Order: sequence, then structure tokens, then C-alpha cells
Amino acid sequence: MTPRPHLPTPNKDEIASLPAFPLLGLDRITLVNNAQGAREAAAALRDHPHWGFDTESRPTFLKDQVSDGPHVVQLATSDRAWVFQLHDPGCRDVVAQLLGHEGHTKAGFGLRDDRQRIMAKLGVSAAKVLDLNHVFREKGYRKDMGVKAAVAVLFGQRFAKSKKAATSNWAARQLSDGQILYAANDAWAAALVHQALMANTSTPAGDSA
Repeated sequence: MTPRPHLPTPNKDEIASLPAFPLLGLDRITLVNNAQGAREAAAALRDHPHWGFDTESRPTFLKDQVSDGPHVVQLATSDRAWVFQLHDPGCRDVVAQLLGHEGHTKAGFGLRDDRQRIMAKLGVSAAKVLDLNHVFREKGYRKDMGVKAAVAVLFGQRFAKSKKAATSNWAARQLSDGQILYAANDAWAAALVHQALMANTSTPAGDSA
């Protein structure tokens, strides 16, 4: 058997030199914070077998502090994204049903912690989860890719992420536009990466996180 080649992961400087990846705008993002909105989002998502997936949690700053996240769950198709806030019990219930459904692939990056937090918060095991890092490892990339490197490799573009948004208060009742854009685009980019991988190769169906 011929050994699989080790492919290089692009570094920060290489990614910085690329043209910008066009981000999803607010006009194609739906913020969901109640049961009715969650049911409408679920109805739209059910028509698509593959979703981009990510979560956000309020940062912890103390050594032994345990996160009570996730506070936000993001799901996306290739066309739009939904950002679910989990304050409302009815919204949480619908999100739990979506994540536990076996009929839809949830694709994202570095999802092990996300799955553990979802179990603790929502009492459900996220089903048919596909960690895209696993797919890239199967292709010969030794290091975990992450969304930035994946977008660089597949699309030749630079995916911008705001450090300010990343470390912001995701438990806030009212999210800023910057937070909404950050959260939605993480899931949307994962959806596009997964779509591109499926077009080029046989991609695992899920539960590789």
C-alpha cells in the first residue's frame, strides 16, 4: 500500500495574502430566540440533508470555572444560516430535536467540546456529527485545519474572524450584529466546505467528532 502523502496546512502569513472570503450578510441570517421562531427554522432546515454546525459559549476566565454553555447554536445551509439563542425553554427543545435527529449531517470543525456541552446543556447526544478535521486528515493533512485553513485550501480565500466577537458575552440576551455575523458565518463556511468536499470525494456520513 502506498503511504498517504502528508500535505501542508497553510500558515497565517499564507492565509493573510489571499483575497477575502465573501461573508454571509445579515439579510441571509435569522436570529432565533423563541419557540415559534425555532419551529419555523426547523421547517426550513429539514429540507436540507447537510448542515453547517457550530456553537458559542460565554468565555470562562477562572482556572476551575466550568462553562454553562453553549449559549448559542448555529446551523446553516449553503444559502443561509440560523443563530439560535438558548435562553427560551421552547427554543432549546427544538434545537435539541434538531441536533438529535439522525437524518441530517451536522458538519463543523473541532466539535468534541461542543458535543459534550450540548449533552450537558440540552440532554441530547448530537447525532450524525461530522468533524471536518477528520475528513482533511483522511486526505493527508496532519494538522487540524480549522475553518480558516480549510477555506484557504479549498477556495483560495481568507476567512476573517473577529477576536472581539470570539471572546464576547455569548450569554447576552441581545447579541450585537458583529456576534450574529461571526456565529452565522462559522456555520455557513463549514456548510460550504462540506459541500465542496462532497463534490470532490467520498465524505464520511457523520459521527466522526
